[in-house]
Amino acid sequence: MREGKNAALRYQVLDRCFSDFKRMYTFDDLLEAVNEHLCYMNGDDAKINVRQLRDDISYIRKYVPSEEKGVYLDAVPFDGKKCYYRYRDAEGNDVKFSIYNNELSADELKGLQTTIQMLERYSTLPSNGWLQEVISKLELRFGTLPKTENLVAFDNNEQLQGLERLSDIIGHTINHQTLEIDYVSAKGNKLHYTLSPYYVKQYNSRWFLFGRDNMVEPAPKMIVNLALDRITGLKPSDKAFIKNTDIDFDKYFDDVVGVSVPVKERLKLSTVILKFSPERLHYVLSKPIHKTQQLLSEEEGTVSLRVYITKELEQQIFSFGPDVEVLAPAKFRTAFKEKIEKCLKKYLSVQ
Repeated sequence: MREGKNAALRYQVLDRCFSDFKRMYTFDDLLEAVNEHLCYMNGDDAKINVRQLRDDISYIRKYVPSEEKGVYLDAVPFDGKKCYYRYRDAEGNDVKFSIYNNELSADELKGLQTTIQMLERYSTLPSNGWLQEVISKLELRFGTLPKTENLVAFDNNEQLQGLERLSDIIGHTINHQTLEIDYVSAKGNKLHYTLSPYYVKQYNSRWFLFGRDNMVEPAPKMIVNLALDRITGLKPSDKAFIKNTDIDFDKYFDDVVGVSVPVKERLKLSTVILKFSPERLHYVLSKPIHKTQQLLSEEEGTVSLRVYITKELEQQIFSFGPDVEVLAPAKFRTAFKEKIEKCLKKYLSVQ
């Protein structure tokens, strides 16, 4: 086919339109679709005129191997004098075909376009230059055009520290590269890890890195959980990577709310029973706290969870304020009562 970035993009857009069974593209529709993509990729000066579009259609019609595969580019009459353009066979039936031999259908391309739109919500972060490059290649390769109107929002904290290291950490994790990490704990303690990175997870708008500390022996099942916003230094290490042979991260978080997984030999699963106000109960039933959540009594507003008791679980329960009461376990209920009493003392001292 002809050389040139704009020519290649025009052919990709037209090829997609000719194989879209859900829309009938007239000549004017084709001109609009091509110019929309050209403007997005290269500015208004890249627009083509009617004559150029006719030349492009004629060129593609010659390029379609009609005799070899029985495929033709037809102008199909409809609605009086109008016609639309479609790939068809000798009997006049619409056929799935592409001059680029894409394995994606028109519907799949639209699905890809939606995915690209969602990915672009992350590409504006400082750590995601690599993602923007991938998106641009997908747009050019498949002729997908992201919408300029922003209709989807994700829960991102763009002010969170450490995001600039996210892409590097993901790359090192994929490539099994041991890392030297300087870290400041929640209590302000300065720590250093020689870490074999295994897994990266987002929770509550924060990112966490999971791995094994090479310097801890033997502790073969001890997993380190590091928040990216507390990492102060990171560089590749010359220490050997310790392969993960123990942890299935698809199931690792099954028994917790959040990302803090306790050493299971030191802590037992608990059946947590919560009582909610009638108004909040409907919310909790539609948005369960954990996948083990079960409704015990709608009349009494009680539900149960089978989980490890962690700080994230406590924070989740506290977020419901006076709409929730912890009924069991007894020790957990007592701990909640004591914390509520401390909160009350602070407000009473203000009065």
